[in-house]
Amino acid sequence: MSEGFKLTEKEMKYISLFEAATGVTAIDCVESGDLIVFVVREGDLKKVLSKGGSKIQEFSRIIKKRVKVIELSEDPGIFVKNALMPARLSGPVRIASRPDGRKIAIASVEPKDKGSCHRKERQDHRACQTF
Repeated sequence: MSEGFKLTEKEMKYISLFEAATGVTAIDCVESGDLIVFVVREGDLKKVLSKGGSKIQEFSRIIKKRVKVIELSEDPGIFVKNALMPARLSGPVRIASRPDGRKIAIASVEPKDKGSCHRKERQDHRACQTF
């Protein structure tokens, strides 16, 4: 995930508050403007969104920020797909290596969903690039 990155004190505080509000352990967190993205273990997203998402909505209201929760997957392609939701992908996610050894994900979004990737979701995707 975010190897080489360290959580800030503020992000650690957000994780603590998130865990208290939802009862779910956050593996990672990144803040980007008015958005905070949390990563939870595979299978834990259902717990976060239980009761019609009321826990996460209340948490978002308390911290006065938009909240996005991404479910971790051992499969990088599935993790990228989870991170890009609600946009639908038009094909599989490809993982490529750069000359410096870093890996990048290449994903094609359905034409109908491209608009969402160019508006407020841009901030979401910038935050997800950190992971």
